[in-house]
Amino acid sequence: MAQAGLRRRIWGWFFFDWASQPYNTLLITFIFAPYVKELMGDGSRAQAAWGFGIAAAGVVIALLAPILGALADTGGNRLRWIRGFSLLYIVGAAMLWFAAPDDFHLVRTLFFFAIGLIGMEFATIFTNAMLPDLGPAREIGRISGNGWAFGYLGGMIALILMLALFAESAATGKTMVGIAPVFGLDPDQREGTRFVGPLTAIWYAIFMVPFFLWVKDPRSRPAPKGAVRQALGDLRNTLIQLPKSPSLFAYLGSSMFYRDALNGMYAFGGIYAAGVLGWSVVDTGIFGIIAIVSGAVFSWLGGRADVAFGPKPVITACILILTAVAIGIVSVDRSAIFGIPLAEGSRLPDHAFWMFGAVIGAAGGVIQSASRTMLCRQANPARMTEAFGLYALSGKATSFLAPLLIGIATTMSGSQRLGVSPIIGLFVLGLFLLVWVQPDGDRAE
Repeated sequence: MAQAGLRRRIWGWFFFDWASQPYNTLLITFIFAPYVKELMGDGSRAQAAWGFGIAAAGVVIALLAPILGALADTGGNRLRWIRGFSLLYIVGAAMLWFAAPDDFHLVRTLFFFAIGLIGMEFATIFTNAMLPDLGPAREIGRISGNGWAFGYLGGMIALILMLALFAESAATGKTMVGIAPVFGLDPDQREGTRFVGPLTAIWYAIFMVPFFLWVKDPRSRPAPKGAVRQALGDLRNTLIQLPKSPSLFAYLGSSMFYRDALNGMYAFGGIYAAGVLGWSVVDTGIFGIIAIVSGAVFSWLGGRADVAFGPKPVITACILILTAVAIGIVSVDRSAIFGIPLAEGSRLPDHAFWMFGAVIGAAGGVIQSASRTMLCRQANPARMTEAFGLYALSGKATSFLAPLLIGIATTMSGSQRLGVSPIIGLFVLGLFLLVWVQPDGDRAE
């Protein structure tokens, strides 16, 4: 009976990845970002605006994430926090419906996009902190990989539904399967594509039901008197003592840079392809399907590699692969590949980007899964939510840096292609700091 209950709790935990993945898949990368580029017209201007908007959300997340994590460890009841941040996710996503072609307000759109993104990121802190409670240490890598693969599968299904039934081409008014958007949505007002916001919100609301039904927080307890003061004190002590835990310190620094670079790839992949290659929303969606299928398969395989070899070698290999892809991306446009001129109308740049998408999906899924199992090895089990808050801080302390650098580089160069080059340097910094990370953390000392 206990085993059946644990299995149900694991599946409930998986459903958070399934429910939340469309925010990344549909909004950040493959549908909404290219749509914003269409509305703004100028790809470089759209990429810069997108970068500054995501950077602003990143600052909020970086400032509050460790405080919230410490408060949850002190006050208990992580599920209560997840419910609250889920509401932000739903409201932020749903309000993107109002980004209409004849009434597009960039600041308002980025504000609601940021609200939803903040909700997703904060909810993720608390769900990730539940990972060590789902099984023995030797199985955490496999559970994490399976959860990430399940999330990719959910994102893929949501993307296929969006492309087949809703997202219309600006040129034809038809979806990928050649029909008008369903439910009588008006293609002239881009209502099919704009429905990506409400669809993402509805998807999350429905598929979080298994999570809340099946996941019981073993650390749930009433908040003690003075919980906020105690949490802030505990966080202060943790930060002061952090340099005395050199492996954890190095890992937080390493992940700060390589996850920021990866998030930059995700955040700008769709808007980059739309501007540099002239892809439509449908073209970018097909690119997304390729990336997600690859990500689902390799996240599952990566979980097994994590168990067999440990997370550090898996993370190292993924950083090297993603660095090579980043170099490849800035070396491809419509006129040339790696400096080799192409005939006008050549499809080689499209094929190259499809290949890049498959590799980004594969290595990106594996590195994110292995990263959260690595933190489970590095952190104090009694302060796990605080550790994931610091992990979110390390991911967001410079989360504004990649979008900001991309925004600045794009503005200064006037080129989308050169604008994404800062990603390469961030991957290199992450790889350099990983040298000081012990596979089993400071306790191995």
